[in-house]
Amino acid sequence: MTDTGKITALVYGECLDGKLRRVALEALGAARRLAGDGGAVHAVVVGGGPGAALREAAAELAARGAEVVHVVDDPALAGFAPEAYAAAIGAAVDAAGASVIVLGHTAAGRELAPRVAARLGAGHVADVTAVEPPGDGRAASAVLTRPLYAGKAFEQRRLLPGARQVVTVRPNNLPAAEPVAAGAEGAVAALPYAAPPLWTVVRGIARKAGGTVDLAEADVIVAGGRGVRSAEGFAPLAELAAVLGGAVGASRGACDAGYCDYALQIGQTGKTVTPKLYIACGISGAIQHLAGMSQSRVIVAINKDPDAPIFGVADYGIVGDLFEVVPELTAQFRRMLANPGA
Repeated sequence: MTDTGKITALVYGECLDGKLRRVALEALGAARRLAGDGGAVHAVVVGGGPGAALREAAAELAARGAEVVHVVDDPALAGFAPEAYAAAIGAAVDAAGASVIVLGHTAAGRELAPRVAARLGAGHVADVTAVEPPGDGRAASAVLTRPLYAGKAFEQRRLLPGARQVVTVRPNNLPAAEPVAAGAEGAVAALPYAAPPLWTVVRGIARKAGGTVDLAEADVIVAGGRGVRSAEGFAPLAELAAVLGGAVGASRGACDAGYCDYALQIGQTGKTVTPKLYIACGISGAIQHLAGMSQSRVIVAINKDPDAPIFGVADYGIVGDLFEVVPELTAQFRRMLANPGA
């Protein structure tokens, strides 16, 4: 918080495989709304090793409205290290004088946010899906909306002036920050930080098969349940997802049956997703699964059972054998995408 009472927000520019994640740009847009008119927005990128990727990420944040992008570049931070990354974010908070810290509600964001909040003695609002900026309508200060009870209810939290707050935003729910006018880009500055005396070092990451598109940020998800009947049953789903540029997901039932890896699991004990299009194939619609996908923009259900609970939340339902319906959908989508004007 600045002396004038205006809010300064700091965004954690999360990167994955050297690329800035889309949710980082969504967090930047949220920070702009939280700061309100006259507020300031800074960002921080953290990493190590070859500096080109960090510089590119920093430049993109600066081009989309971050007034100052703080770069913490240390070879020791080449791998994700929660305690060290939290210390780096803390250093950026001090440098920016930030009172609001915004991260994506990703695996890394969920790991870092409570650490940063504890370090700063700040409040923590997780999994935000909407931001009402201060001065907009009835709000004298920014209002944050987040789901409760697996999406059955929503609560609103008011961002009190002067109070430090750590916020995580759910991917695919808020608009990404738009590029600013030429010549209005922010500055990029190197930031030194003091490593904590004791911290975890990640020596390597064993990646499980989860597709080329991140489930949390996918615009289209084709998900399978027990109705796919086998691991081979996911093949037509993967083909449809590839045609639509989407990702493949699964219910817990399909994972428990050994049809696919748990990395694909969507639901209360898996990932929570909000794609623009969710195609549920052979999924009955148990409440645990609905908890992870019911906020999708458009839901299409394919099931042989006309009484399957999934039809209760679907915008469109197809009663039929998925092994007949999915290939036909794939063919039709492929034809439409190849001839968009036809």
